[in-house]
Amino acid sequence: MTRKIIHVDCDCFYAAVEMRDNPAWRSIPLAVGGRPDARGVIATCNYIARRYGVRSAMSSAQALKRCPQLLIVPGDMARYREASAQVTGIYRDYTDLIEPLSLDEAYLDVSGQPHLGGSATLMAEEIRRRIREEVGITASAGIAPNKFLAKVASDWNKPDGQLVIRPCDVAAFVAALPVGRIHGVGPVTTRKLNSLGILTCADLARWSLADLVREFGRYGERLHALARGEDDRPVNPSRVRKSVSVEETYPTDLPDLEHCLAELPPLIDRLRARLVRAGEPAVRGLVVKLKFADFTQTTVEQSAQGVELARLACLLEAGYARQAQPVRLLGVGVRLAEEGQLPRQLPLFDTL
Repeated sequence: MTRKIIHVDCDCFYAAVEMRDNPAWRSIPLAVGGRPDARGVIATCNYIARRYGVRSAMSSAQALKRCPQLLIVPGDMARYREASAQVTGIYRDYTDLIEPLSLDEAYLDVSGQPHLGGSATLMAEEIRRRIREEVGITASAGIAPNKFLAKVASDWNKPDGQLVIRPCDVAAFVAALPVGRIHGVGPVTTRKLNSLGILTCADLARWSLADLVREFGRYGERLHALARGEDDRPVNPSRVRKSVSVEETYPTDLPDLEHCLAELPPLIDRLRARLVRAGEPAVRGLVVKLKFADFTQTTVEQSAQGVELARLACLLEAGYARQAQPVRLLGVGVRLAEEGQLPRQLPLFDTL
């Protein structure tokens, strides 16, 4: 049986809750984030602010340079969690197969459900209408036979829209899809793909598995499948996130430790923004990943209860010392504590 997957993504979620509760803010550029004088980071912003180039994970100081009239308000996680719980309650009227990705987005498997004649498209429309009427915010949705395509589709007609990709349309849709629209393909990978003459998934599909693995390592296997619209991952309601991380592959290798350390603050800003979006989960450890010019890699971690620049810098120094050669990729992340779990004391610089 062909699966029917809906990916629902609440539009500019934190900012939407703020505008719902403060209607005067609906017509001005608004962001939720930290103070610009305290190395604050933008968690999210409304669509008016995005027209000025403001985006999540940007420093608040940089956001104000791009949009001097931007109003930045501190986040209120209690209200955001309450709104998220309301949205999840609506999902449960349609299926028990719900996989939350964060407070503001989730996958729903509605295969075989009887609601609205079994139409996933009609279910998505009704879910979005109920979120608008019962929660007071808008949401976008993608409907497709698998998770990869559903997530791509939910971003297609934002805000407050949806797109359905029927099984018979998958081949044509994927063939024309720009590689930059593949979830997980960031600007650096997009530039590398484009430099190889790969602009669309049709171009990507012409490459053999062996050639993609040679160019992109294990991620080449994933690209090979996605270029054909293939994704057999199930919607997993029991999925528990164990870590949050960000990483960057640099177009030119970082030549030494000094250059690596200089790239640490922007990575930390992105990590903090992702943690806010994930609902500020409890942290039990810090992780630094390095991939060197010869494609060897090392991972170093230490117990911690928060994201600290000094600790991450120490981990980076320890990891770099193992090879002391140019670095092509840096990553920083956190291990998350399970509910009710106290942070476990890890050996200093424990290698995974």
